Parts: sequence; C-alpha cells; structure tokens
Amino acid sequence: MTIDRPQPHLREVLELRARLHALVRGFFAARGVLEVETPILSAAGNTEPNIEGFVTLFSGHVDAGSRERWLRTSPEYPLKRLLAAGIGDCFELGRVFRNGEAGQRHNPEFTMLEWYRVGWDHRRLAREAAALVIDAMASAGRATTLAERSYRDLFLAGVGLDPHEASIGELQAALGDLRIDARGLTRDDWLDLLLTHRLQPGFARDDVTIVHDFPASQCALARIRAGDPPVAERFELFLGPYELANGYHELTDPAEQRARFVADNARRRDRGQRELPLDEHFLDALATMPPCAGVALGIDRLLMCMAGTDDIRDVLAIPFARA
Repeated sequence: MTIDRPQPHLREVLELRARLHALVRGFFAARGVLEVETPILSAAGNTEPNIEGFVTLFSGHVDAGSRERWLRTSPEYPLKRLLAAGIGDCFELGRVFRNGEAGQRHNPEFTMLEWYRVGWDHRRLAREAAALVIDAMASAGRATTLAERSYRDLFLAGVGLDPHEASIGELQAALGDLRIDARGLTRDDWLDLLLTHRLQPGFARDDVTIVHDFPASQCALARIRAGDPPVAERFELFLGPYELANGYHELTDPAEQRARFVADNARRRDRGQRELPLDEHFLDALATMPPCAGVALGIDRLLMCMAGTDDIRDVLAIPFARA
C-alpha cells in the first residue's frame, strides 16, 4: 500500500474548485436558472459509439425495475425529461462517468455542468457559456478574449479546405505527417482528427473560441438547419486548445431521435461493441419538451485552465490511479 503524502498545494486546489462551484451557482441564481439533481444510475445506456459507460447490477427486489444499470455519462436525458415536465430553465452540477478515459486530460469520473435554456438557440447559449468561462477565468486573475467562427470558416482559414465538400483523400493529406491507422475511419473521423491535431493546437491559450454550425453528419442531439449545405445547430467552446463545452439547439422530434439512437447502435455493432438499451422514458418525453438549447461543460478542464496546468490530476482531490 502506498501512503498518501502531504501535498502542499492540495488545499489551494480544493479552494479553487469550491470557489468555482460557488461562482457557477451565483451565475445561474442571478439569471433565474434552477439547480436540480437527477439520477446517477439509469436503466438505459448512452448509445454514442465513442463513449463507453460503466454498468452495474442492482441486487434488490425485481419490482424495483431493471437490474442492469448504467452510471450516467451526462445528465442530459433526465434533465430533458424535467424540461418536458415544465420546470423551465435548469442546470445540474455533478459527477459523471466514462469508461476507458484516464490520463493527463481525462479522469473516468469527473464533474460536469449541464444547463438548458427554454426558447434559446445554440448561438445565444454559446455566448452565455462564454460569459461563464470568462467570469471564471477572471476570478483566477486570468484575462481572456472571445472569438466566434463557423466550423466551415475555421477549416478554410486553418487548413484551406471546405469541411462540407473536401474528399477523404484531401482531409487525409491535410493531416501531413501524422501517422494514423485508417482502418474503419469515416469522413467525420478525419474531420475530427484535423480539428484536434491541426486546428485546436493553434488556438491562443487565453482565447475563448466558439465554433458553431457543424456538418449535418455530426448532429448528435442537435437540430439540422436546411441550407446548402445543411448544418447541425451545434457549437463547441474552447479555452486555448482545450475543448470545454459542447452544446446544441436541441432536437425535439422523438422519431428522428429514435432513428439516431438506432443508427448509433448499428455503428456499435459494426465496431464489435455492445448494443445498448434505449432510454424510452426520454424518448416519450421528447414530444412535449419545449424548444430549447442545452450545453455540457467540463468543470475539471476549466479548473485546469484557471490553475494554469496541462494535467487534470493537478486539480483533483484524488486521481483515479489512487482512488
């Protein structure tokens, strides 16, 4: 057994986290956004092929419901059920869990802030998310600047390619000497690689960058806006090279959402992953969910930026390897 030794900066880190949590709650209290708590265990899993959850078994009476339960990868589905029930603008600040993600920038359990604004679109919500991040950085004595650009403009300026029209071969060539195993990769995978390996590293460390209107093929739970080309009404927010938040002008069509879940499970099957049960409670509620926008923001990543560190373990009370 390894004995925990004194860490002179631990209290400073914990105080920074506590101040950020207080800032978040004050930010939303001033805007009339209700704090809520939703279940951590669910009878349904997240079908997204690039996210793996933790699963456990309930040993109690069978009348209590499904024995197999997943630790949430985000509070999205229950929060949307609350929106459908009419509670209005809401947020949750709590722990979420993702299997297989551990290292310098990831911890299998981490703190997520997720919130929803009724009647808003993704562009308006992106600016509110940026305001929160800018306030948080200012509280740590760090000044930031804000920039907004479309996904298309980002790629045109950064690698000289239109992400909606470029061929897979052109996307591969733009990666230069980066060695990638191309087996099973889709066009969206190559776009993601360009974003993470060629574009994000160029973001200035103290810039808050909003990237909006993604390719329709990367819609996830976002609406698709008709046009030439059609785009997903989605945004990502970066602080320097770190992705902090992902938000949507939310889809409210249960039939379309079910089709996307089924497509996710088909991709999981093709990859040799387990197909997961769909969240029928969420799908039932979606038909009565009001038009809204929602966003999830990684608190630990934000703390890394506030503390000026590139290692998530520096802002955790006890990292995964020692938990």
